[in-house]
Amino acid sequence: MSNKQRLNLGGEEVWGDLVPVQQVQEGWSQYLLTDGSIVKMKIVVTDVFRVDNKYDAEGNPIYYVKSTNVVSVNAPEELKRKA
Repeated sequence: MSNKQRLNLGGEEVWGDLVPVQQVQEGWSQYLLTDGSIVKMKIVVTDVFRVDNKYDAEGNPIYYVKSTNVVSVNAPEELKRKA
């Protein structure tokens, strides 16, 4: 079974190899809003592909990352909808 997949990189069709992730650390970024709410976000990576024959200006391989955002809000009581 091949780990190669066709990808859309900025409108260009490229091929990439699936690279298994061995170490995971998914930290939260927290933002205090002026209305007193705290918004927490983190990115959860689902797949990483090393793009064939594509490199940045420093010679590093380009990676295509599939991910999803997770968002949590803790708002002050006065902003919450009353039940």
